Amino acid sequence: MNKNVIFFKKDEEKFSATLYRNVHDSFSKKDLNFAKALLWTKLVFYFSFFIASILTLYYNPYGDSFIMLIINYSFIGISGTLLAFNSSHDACHGTFSKSNWVNDIIFHFTFNSQGISARLWKIRHLASHHLFSNVDGCDADIDDNPFIRFSPNHPKKSFMKFQHLYSPLLYSLYLLIWIFIKDFVYLKKKNLANLKNQNYPTWYTIELVLVKAIYLFYILIIPIYFLEFSVSQILVCYMIMLIISSNIFIYTLVPTHFTMETEFPSIDENGVLPYNFSQHQLITSMDFYPTSKFVTFLLGGFNCHAAHHLFPSLPHTIYPKVTPIIENVASKFGYKYNVLTLLGAIKSHFCFLKKLGS
Repeated sequence: MNKNVIFFKKDEEKFSATLYRNVHDSFSKKDLNFAKALLWTKLVFYFSFFIASILTLYYNPYGDSFIMLIINYSFIGISGTLLAFNSSHDACHGTFSKSNWVNDIIFHFTFNSQGISARLWKIRHLASHHLFSNVDGCDADIDDNPFIRFSPNHPKKSFMKFQHLYSPLLYSLYLLIWIFIKDFVYLKKKNLANLKNQNYPTWYTIELVLVKAIYLFYILIIPIYFLEFSVSQILVCYMIMLIISSNIFIYTLVPTHFTMETEFPSIDENGVLPYNFSQHQLITSMDFYPTSKFVTFLLGGFNCHAAHHLFPSLPHTIYPKVTPIIENVASKFGYKYNVLTLLGAIKSHFCFLKKLGS
């Protein structure tokens, strides 16, 4: 990690003290307990949805209907993605329990079951993205993308003038690339953004191979072996599942940081960022429907992204209550707070891609 990068200190203590006091004074221990109970309820709900979709595939109550097979696989992908949004992410930040082993079990099981390495993603998410969101050379989520320019501080290639046109195709293949390529690339990468001299032990490789093998076994091998559908039909359904899941994943996440309204702060010659830590989280994040309990229930609090970056240890189920306080305190300090509708944020994202490519 690059320890030379520091945040500007002006107003940090005063703003943070005011914000944290107002937020923690806004809910009681009973409110927090209810939010955590709701978090566990959502885990049961989405996990049941996920397992039921898989068991339905194995049981095959719809006979030889190819359309129903497509729908079944789609449900597996959708439920798995929503499970990751609503449970894996919170478990990664330790919000389910004070016991780390409980959070780890939930996180690794729900995340690895999607065919993606929980361990490798957690390193990038906590030690890079959450520290330096949208900072060139410090945020693994924007660095190291040869096809899409996500930051105005990145070099521009000639073909990127079309990135707002071809990005939907790449977005649709996102999970396919992540499952079968990206994890293995990251396993071998020594340097990524602010993560330097990474040297993973051999058991990381063994674990990664096992994760992929178990995933392929339950999602492809068992259906191919036991169901009366051809291999090509099952592979087509699997691809459709990945495309649907990729689009849900991408269009929920990319508008939270990559829009016309969000900023991409640069480090000066002394290694100092232009904003204090809390202000940085505000200006690099985008919210959509942040006070909607329904959207929060569906998307796991990603719609309340400012609240998540400022209070990652709180359960996302309390974010709709926290966000109005963040907006109010930010307004008093003259800090920018970004919020749009989801469609508005997606539109802004493509305007952003077009601007950075042109």
